[in-house]
Amino acid sequence: MSWIFLILAGIMEIGWPLGMKYAWQNNKFNLFPAIISVVAMALSGLFLFYAQKGIPIGTAYVVWTGIGAIGTFTLGIILFDEPAKIMRILSVSLILMGIVGLKITSN
Repeated sequence: MSWIFLILAGIMEIGWPLGMKYAWQNNKFNLFPAIISVVAMALSGLFLFYAQKGIPIGTAYVVWTGIGAIGTFTLGIILFDEPAKIMRILSVSLILMGIVGLKITSN
C-alpha cells in the first residue's frame, strides 16, 4: 500500500507546478488553477506522509520528486511546447533509471 501512496504523491507532485503554470496565463492571474495547485501540494504531502511509513524516507523522497520531475518535464513538452532535445530526454532518463533502481533494491 505504501508504494501506491507514493505513486499518488508523485502524481500530485506533478499537479502543483502545472496548476501554477496555468494560474498565470496571458499576463493574468487565474484563481481556479492556483487553488488546484494548493490542493495538489497538500495531497502530495499527505500521500508522502503515508508512503514513508512503509518505505525508507530517503527512497520515498527521491521517488516522489522523481515522479514529479519526470511527469512535469513530459507534460511541459506536450502541453507547453517545451524543447524535446535529446540531451534533456537522456538526462531525465537517468532520473527514471535511479527511481527504478531504488524500487528494485528497496525491501
